[in-house]
Parts: sequence; C-alpha cells; structure tokens
Amino acid sequence: MAPASPVTDDYLKTIYHHTEWQERRITPSQLAAELGLAPSSVTEMVQKLAAQGLVTHRPYGPVSLTPDGEARAKAVVRRHRLIETWLVREFGYTWDEVHEEAEVLEHTISDRLLTGIDARLGHPRFDPHGDAIPDAAGGVQREDFVLLADAAPGHEGRVLRVSDRDPAMLRAVETAGVEVGMVVSVVDATRVNAPSGMLSLPEGAARIVWLSA
Repeated sequence: MAPASPVTDDYLKTIYHHTEWQERRITPSQLAAELGLAPSSVTEMVQKLAAQGLVTHRPYGPVSLTPDGEARAKAVVRRHRLIETWLVREFGYTWDEVHEEAEVLEHTISDRLLTGIDARLGHPRFDPHGDAIPDAAGGVQREDFVLLADAAPGHEGRVLRVSDRDPAMLRAVETAGVEVGMVVSVVDATRVNAPSGMLSLPEGAARIVWLSA
C-alpha cells in the first residue's frame, strides 16, 4: 500500500463517509463537490487511488473503497472522531466548532497520543454528532436508522446522528432543543415531540437528523 498522505486520507475519508448513512455510492462529480476540487483533478486522483489498490472505479461510474481502502479510511475516521470527542469533552468545544480543528489535528497527532486519548475518554463508540467511531481493529457498531425526512408521523426513535456538515444548521438544531440520544416522536418534517415538549425544527433539519428505526 502507498504511504499515508493527507490528500489520500481526505479522499478515502470522504468516500467512506458518503455511504455511512445511505447506500448510494459516491460519483466523481459528487466527490469533487464534497472536496471543493475541480472534477478533472478528482478524476486524476481517483485513477491514482485505483492504481494503489485503494478504490475501484470505472469511467463515469461511482467510486468504491477496496478492503485496503476501507481499512485505511476507517483509521482516518477513527482519528478524526476521537479528536472531535476529545475537544468537546476536555476543552469545552461545542459540536459545531470541532470539525475544522479535527481536520488539522488528525494529520499531526501520533498514534501514541491517539491511543491515550481513546483510553482517557473511555473508548467512546460515537462522536458528539452521533457518528460511529471505528475501534482500533476497524469494527463499527451502528443500529438501523431512518432519516427524519423519511420517518412516518408517529414514528418514535432516538436521535442517532445530526450531520456536522453545516455549523450554522448544527447551532440551529441545538437551539431548537434537539440532542443526540434523546427520544422523540415524529409529528412531521418540522416538528417532533420530545420529553421537554414539542420542538419546532429549522427548515432543512429533517435532511440532517437520523433516528433509530
């Protein structure tokens, strides 16, 4: 396998993350949009990753991780999410502040420090947003889920995850009273019943909140 590099790791992490909460594989154009890069640059890099045995890809088709690529992606995701959890628990960061910090730190901290962080935190299984943290062997624990936008009225479930893509939306969801782990009953795409009462959600929140199925 090729030596680790931040660029390679960012590609693999993005491909892995795309299919965590839905089944459709990522296309090169989607990958370019996610990474904020020109499609031609992404196509060239995907070809390099394929040559290294990290992804499989056919021209104009979606991109998939190979077993080696998935193992490497999980290692990077593990670092990122442990760092996010560490920043929230130990340094008082809010869940909308940690992503960018973790993007930098995941490429710089040593394996020894990461192991120490994991132990200090009690080997957490999920990060502050509800995303699963792979264990040291690459194992992931995740339960069946449904996107709030797809949940039927009356569906009751725990909030499993809130996407960290948009910090402003994270703050708005938090202001509305939604927390990972809370049990809610769906009224519609903009309202849920929670232990504290009816919560009105910001526009678009139903596309970034996942509940237990």
